[in-house]
Amino acid sequence: MTVLAAMPKYEAYKDSGVEWIGDISSDWDIKPGFIAYSENKRNNKGLKEEKVLSLSYGKIIVKAKEKLVGLVPESFETYQIVEPGDIIIRCMDLQNDKTSLRIGLAENHGIITSAYLNLKVKSNFNPKFIYYYLHSLDTTKVLYKFGTGLRQNLSFSDFYRLPIFDISKSLQTDITNYLDNKTAQIDEAIAIKKKQIELLKERKQILIQKAVTQGLDPNIPMRDSGVDWIGEIPEHWELKRLKYVVSIIKRIIGYEGPDVLSITQRGIKVKDISSGEGQLAMNYSKYQIVNRGDFAMNHMDLLTGYVDISKFDGVISPDYRVFTSINKEVDDQYLLLLFQIGYKHKVFYGFGQGVSLLGRWRLPADNFNNFKIMIPPLKEQLEVSRYINDESVKIDNTAAIQQKQIEKLKEYKTTLINSAVTGKIKIEGNADDA
Repeated sequence: MTVLAAMPKYEAYKDSGVEWIGDISSDWDIKPGFIAYSENKRNNKGLKEEKVLSLSYGKIIVKAKEKLVGLVPESFETYQIVEPGDIIIRCMDLQNDKTSLRIGLAENHGIITSAYLNLKVKSNFNPKFIYYYLHSLDTTKVLYKFGTGLRQNLSFSDFYRLPIFDISKSLQTDITNYLDNKTAQIDEAIAIKKKQIELLKERKQILIQKAVTQGLDPNIPMRDSGVDWIGEIPEHWELKRLKYVVSIIKRIIGYEGPDVLSITQRGIKVKDISSGEGQLAMNYSKYQIVNRGDFAMNHMDLLTGYVDISKFDGVISPDYRVFTSINKEVDDQYLLLLFQIGYKHKVFYGFGQGVSLLGRWRLPADNFNNFKIMIPPLKEQLEVSRYINDESVKIDNTAAIQQKQIEKLKEYKTTLINSAVTGKIKIEGNADDA
């Protein structure tokens, strides 16, 4: 990156002899990893420690007691003891997971699953420097060059002779302080941009709800709809029950669709069966046929479900509801916006029923058919749909720019850490002066 290119360099460089490291300062030496750390195996027999730690998104966090449910051991005596400054590495399954962050630096006393590798950093090395170095191997995917077995698991043998930089502890500390300072600034900039994206999403939802439920003319006379969730509507709008607007359909005549479909929060998608979404050998003969242009909704889970108009011909779970518009005076896109508001603002939830065995909240067919919606004249529906589409494109484009800037900041952070800990750029003195 241009910013890194302008940073100070060491006076002379030499070939490190390691392909993925490249050139390093001529004053730096490379030694095997065992000079910097050892494998830390401290068992928790007798329950010497009770605070349970977890590796999450590259951070070692304290796990709240109320979350110690599900896949937990019969006894935490099988866990290993962790001390501040230990480096924890999740070594399993590199082959199938190339996105997770696998390395964290402990800041608390506690215990963690013995399935993880625990490195104890030796006194002549700064634990944070070793962490930053191993973290850079994680984020740049160098770690995935190592590992053995079908699932490409790591072990201490992969770290025992891993190339480590033999530089003074004071220089390690200078680099660590510099990176602490700079990465904090980058993280703050990322957090600000994420907040801006959330505000844009919130603005978009407010815009959609207001346009769909009140129209585009702020001066239009209003009346009470008599429906709690709707409130006031323009006085010339109608209220209709869904059974006069749509018709539930169920086509189960064997598997004739070319694709198996599912409903996500982003809409209806085609399942990639070959990649594990669904089962190759599953009998789809009882699935419902969905035609392009049909509505489909997950009415079995009103908290996490969604609704969309299908862009595909295919089959979908028999637990979903498929329906089609039967009223020529109602625009499909306007109707879709109404349904999406129903999910987003938990409106359907108030008309649903609990399914105790599944722990879900569903919308029965009778409640669905008798659900009231507001219907403006068709011309206004089309105007509202166009307006929302145009404004949504503007907001989404602005959010996309912010997201692209976030990705560039993350890339810069990764490059900065890697360049600092491998001697590509010169770091010295106080981080605030760098």
